[in-house]
Amino acid sequence: MSVGENKYVALTTFTKDGRRKNCPVWIVDLGEGQVGFTTESTSWKAKRIMNTPAVELIASNSRGEPLEGHDMVQGTARIAHGDEYRSVETEVRKKYGFQFMLIVGFGRLTRFLRRKENSSCGVVITIDA
Repeated sequence: MSVGENKYVALTTFTKDGRRKNCPVWIVDLGEGQVGFTTESTSWKAKRIMNTPAVELIASNSRGEPLEGHDMVQGTARIAHGDEYRSVETEVRKKYGFQFMLIVGFGRLTRFLRRKENSSCGVVITIDA
């Protein structure tokens, strides 16, 4: 099973000084050796990716705890905006359906109440061969 076929993966990003930071994310297979997810462009994981694009992924549960029998894969991540972001978002919407709509709705409500603009972005990861 490819990493993009899992429901959750533990994403490991790296701080400027090399410390590992893990968090669970929804993941979609984008084809051609790429996977992706959506996040807020102001999130710590997006900021770390902009500084250090090397990432690690492993199938996990919703708390980011790795699942037995799955291998960790390495890749190079980049932030996606515009049409590429919308493409990643479409794939996430297809895979996660109602759950995705709940999260998006909650995010819109939160941004409205805080009077913030939408700052969502996509993250596209090219898996190392």
